[in-house]
Amino acid sequence: MGAQEEHDTARHRFDVADAAPLLLDAHGTVTGWTRDAERLLDYPATEAVGQSVAALLAPEDARRLPEITERCRTDGSWAGLLTALHKHGRPVPVMVRITVAENTDDSDHSERWLVLLSEMAQAPGWDMSRRVLEQMVTRSPIGIAIVDTDLRCVWSNPALEQFGSAPAQRRLGLRFAEIQPGLDAEAIEAQMRRVLETGEPIVEYEHVGRVRSAPHRETAHTMSFTRIDDDRGHPMGVYYTVVDITERHRARQRLALLDRAGEYIGRSLDIRRTAQELADVAVPALADYLTVDLLESVLRGAEPTADVTLLRAGQQSVNEGVPEAVVEIGEMAAYRPGSPPLRCLAEGTPWREERLDPLAAEWATGIPGDRRATFLELGLHSVLVVPIRARGATLGVATFFRRRRQEPFDEDDLNLAEDLVSRAAVCVDNAWRYTREREAALVLQRSLLPHRLPEQDAVEVTACYRPADELTGLGGDWYDLIPLSGARVALVVGEAPGHGIGAAAAMGRLRTAVRTLAALDLPPEEVLGHLDDLVARAASEEGAGPETEDTDSARGSGCVYVVYDPVDGQCTMAAAGHPGPAVILPDGTVAFVDLPQGPSLGVGGPPFESVEVALAEGSTLALHTDGLLARGEEWAVDAGRDRLRRALEKPASSLDLRCRSVVDALAPDRPHDDVALLMARTRLLGPDQVADWDVPVDPARVAEARKTASRQLTEWGLEEFAFTTELVVSELVTNAIRYAVGPIRLQLIRERSLICEVFDSGDTAPHLRHPRTTDEGGRGLLLVSQFARRWGTRFVPEGKIIWAEQSLADPPD
Repeated sequence: MGAQEEHDTARHRFDVADAAPLLLDAHGTVTGWTRDAERLLDYPATEAVGQSVAALLAPEDARRLPEITERCRTDGSWAGLLTALHKHGRPVPVMVRITVAENTDDSDHSERWLVLLSEMAQAPGWDMSRRVLEQMVTRSPIGIAIVDTDLRCVWSNPALEQFGSAPAQRRLGLRFAEIQPGLDAEAIEAQMRRVLETGEPIVEYEHVGRVRSAPHRETAHTMSFTRIDDDRGHPMGVYYTVVDITERHRARQRLALLDRAGEYIGRSLDIRRTAQELADVAVPALADYLTVDLLESVLRGAEPTADVTLLRAGQQSVNEGVPEAVVEIGEMAAYRPGSPPLRCLAEGTPWREERLDPLAAEWATGIPGDRRATFLELGLHSVLVVPIRARGATLGVATFFRRRRQEPFDEDDLNLAEDLVSRAAVCVDNAWRYTREREAALVLQRSLLPHRLPEQDAVEVTACYRPADELTGLGGDWYDLIPLSGARVALVVGEAPGHGIGAAAAMGRLRTAVRTLAALDLPPEEVLGHLDDLVARAASEEGAGPETEDTDSARGSGCVYVVYDPVDGQCTMAAAGHPGPAVILPDGTVAFVDLPQGPSLGVGGPPFESVEVALAEGSTLALHTDGLLARGEEWAVDAGRDRLRRALEKPASSLDLRCRSVVDALAPDRPHDDVALLMARTRLLGPDQVADWDVPVDPARVAEARKTASRQLTEWGLEEFAFTTELVVSELVTNAIRYAVGPIRLQLIRERSLICEVFDSGDTAPHLRHPRTTDEGGRGLLLVSQFARRWGTRFVPEGKIIWAEQSLADPPD
């Protein structure tokens, strides 16, 4: 065979024109050599012909020859990489093709092999025949197609048929929009034009649409585009591949939806808002219409009960206004017995129906008017019902519907819905537990705060309390008004540290302790001193230190204690770690009392100090907690006082309206911290309500004191109290004359009760005795205690006052 014949044979069989051919006999001896082979290995034909091919190969490849020969005899050909030896010993990597050579000599039946050598340094890899290339593209599972410069299909492989398009022959000459009308052909052809214009390939262009093979379901594909040029470099068309990535796309969507759910759901501790967030996240990503129904007890923050009353807590639709809803948010979602939502609620397992009966009525019952409809009328065709479960308890159900999307819910959708609902369930459970604790704390707070302030004539009083929106801000703010002896009143505002139920409990203990100490008629600084000792001792017994966070401890509490006397208008006050009160003067100007700040209760420090101020009648005291001075996270005393001053200066038609307007102005509807404001407008008792006399230290003057008191009662029209009052005056004055020294003063006060006070300069308090029948004395205070509603002793700087009080509402018999 001549060189030209060998060259033509090589091109015909292998379609490689640059290979160096040579011939071997059955023993592997070179029988034919070409100029290309000489150029490759530098052996002239005279030296190469007659040599064994093994001599032309590297030793390791020469040892492979028997194996290669056997493969050729079995398969008829062999292809692979070998290392040949240049004449001067230099290794030459070559690509080798060996195949049976056609023998044109009928008399010679010996075996011949045609060998094609291609130098690897000049070739990118295997040079493949057209048949091999056709196998690659036709058998590829990846869809492949070629379009011309007019973007009309000129070739495609069978794999494209998996997308539902016509067979390859019927696709010829068609544009993309004619092959796949359910896809965005305009966007895809724009990519093709870009490749034709720039020559730069586009790799992994993703698009989502509906192919002919799945017209009711969105599928995702990735496409890569490469320009094809002719031998002169002119564009001939675009070669593109198509890969179905629907599962990967859906998995990505699921992860994105779950990530969004983790970020979006549970941003607050409001149960209804959390339920609505679940609906907002799932529509339209998973469902076209979603309802969230929660147990009524859960929405109240109570423990789940056997009562399965469901309330609509959230719903969303792809259609504006949620036209599918037959129940509005907040209404009861009543379902027919045995309906899927109730079964899921009872069993705690999900339920899926790929195709709803279109003529079946929706499951809700008790819907008024024409709001009931069939699933066909509502346009709903597929459903998932997933129970909302957390910590072993079922809190409600979430129902997913499909309307616009024609594909029904499948098992993957159910798994995704369960993951989504399980995440939301934890948030709902947290919100429910938060609501339960917050409601419990509020109930405890309200039960410990005064339901109504006592009626008295010393001050006109009103109060406003606004709890914090969050449990973390719900503290132990409290206020109180305590009637004292002598028509006086104590005004108290305080704040226990911590949050929630613990702070409310600490507040209750503080309020009880203050009321107990107030009954002793102690000055404000002494009340706070005793209260400080009680708190410190209780904290020590409970093991709570200053560095220990113990929400049940009252250590660190603040309190301001004010005593107002309507007889002379004197006001005495002291504070423990708490802002001093503001005073609105009768002319409307606002001032803040310069009150020495004592330490917080229970933390130790210098003794408490009090100040005494004289208040004109009609002045208004404003006692408040620090939540009224703060705005959000901002805390600046001066700025807070300026805002409070401006709010207090605004007039109102009543004290109650003024109090509420101040709180509304300074505290939002959902404050970060508790707010308490107690406002008291002072009154003075008129001359016709108070009468006093000096009594000489002479037992003979007791009778005169009785007569003076009796005449005063007659002037007041209280003759029916004359006998008991004479008895009380007689015993108290006699006791003062007998045991005290210095001046004695008798005072009668007519308020809501009749008060008799006897002042002396002594510093010892009388004690009630229970004399025997044979005793000649010791019955005075016992008689007073029997005729008076209450009696007692209070100490003043000059001495003490013994007082007795009779109720004017209950005249003596």
